[in-house]
Amino acid sequence: MPNEVVPVPGGGAARTAPAYYRFKPWNIGRMVVWGVFALLLIAAPHVFTSSLALTMLSQMGYAIIICLSYNILLGQGGMLSFGHAVYTGLGSFVAIHAMNRAADGSLPIPLVLIPVVGGLAGMFFAAVLGWVTTKKSGTTFAMITLGVGELVAAMSLMLPGFFGGEGGITTNRVYGQPLLGLDFGPGIQVYYLIAFYCFVCTALMFAFTATPLGRMLNAVRDNPERVAFVGYNTQRVRYMGFIIAGFFAGIGGGLAAINFEIVTAMDSVSIIRSGTFLLFTFLGGATFFFGPIIGGVLMVIATVFLSELTKAWMLYLGLIFLFMVMYAPGGIASLIMMNLRLAKYGKLGRIFGAYLALAGTALAMLVGLAAVVEMLYHLQLNSALGDTLRFMGMQLNVRSVDSWLGAVLVFATGLGLFELTRREYLRHWGQIQEEIEHEIQRAEGH
Repeated sequence: MPNEVVPVPGGGAARTAPAYYRFKPWNIGRMVVWGVFALLLIAAPHVFTSSLALTMLSQMGYAIIICLSYNILLGQGGMLSFGHAVYTGLGSFVAIHAMNRAADGSLPIPLVLIPVVGGLAGMFFAAVLGWVTTKKSGTTFAMITLGVGELVAAMSLMLPGFFGGEGGITTNRVYGQPLLGLDFGPGIQVYYLIAFYCFVCTALMFAFTATPLGRMLNAVRDNPERVAFVGYNTQRVRYMGFIIAGFFAGIGGGLAAINFEIVTAMDSVSIIRSGTFLLFTFLGGATFFFGPIIGGVLMVIATVFLSELTKAWMLYLGLIFLFMVMYAPGGIASLIMMNLRLAKYGKLGRIFGAYLALAGTALAMLVGLAAVVEMLYHLQLNSALGDTLRFMGMQLNVRSVDSWLGAVLVFATGLGLFELTRREYLRHWGQIQEEIEHEIQRAEGH
């Protein structure tokens, strides 16, 4: 890399510094990433063409928005919220009421602007409830959000005119004159509306991370005492971040209302829904911007696909969450970034065999554990269907000792081999990290 001469302040000898070639004002790498993201959104329904795939892709679109909005609180602001579904759900209810008013001619709002209505509703309720919520931080903040979430969930039964009772509120998204020939009746048209909002909202939330408010929100997360010392009101910073998160959460809720044409309190404002946002944002990786995008995709796969495969899907999610907390607290995004670092220094191939060994032993462990869980669930819930259970192409007899012993043996063997492989992997990983650090120090001239 060529050097350039840099004058020393105050005169004297000049020093040399590396000259980095940049394509100002364009950031080519970032443009490529965003271009690939847009192409994926455009091409996805043409690659996965089934009706189920289209439904899942639509849900992934607004799940990404919601998880990213939650990450404004958790990842950027360090605010652990147990009530984020309040702003998503209330945005959904206001949006679906607006759709019904627009359908009968009371409000001149086209369908393409209904998500913005949901976003403004989410922002309004975040402004009203957030002023009290953000007065505290840490554990106290989390408990307040939990209380607010339970309060709104209880109110859903007290205000049936707004929440629709147990049946919820229904609508018809096909109303008014078609826009550019689109009436948004077919699922593919709804998907591209969701994809458009997904791209725009993702870009806006990424831009927010570089704003002074976004940077200050990071500072409040890392060292609120120092932020207060330099003259900033930490509660006001948290409050502004809370309102922005509520706006994008409301947009996601409005898109959900358009997609399903029904909103119920049980599915929209419950504490279970808030816990789902927390779980998958963490699994994706709250410390990286793209982590919640992974989390949103996984959330739909788990709630739509995995829930159809087994009744024990929530148990499996809990075990996965426990495993990630123990071994990868940074989420899937942190694993990706660590391995990109290895690839940058040309050392990924040295640990690839260890990854295969870990995957093989983990698979054996999971198969044994899943067999035990599925037999337990069959005994408790499906005993009327007989004693046999079909599991991964095998017939298991829940009344047979051999089936139980075989499953336990596979699990124990996989667990033991996994632990041995993990220790060997950690040894190799430590050696590679030391080599990388030595290379960095040599490059810096130490």
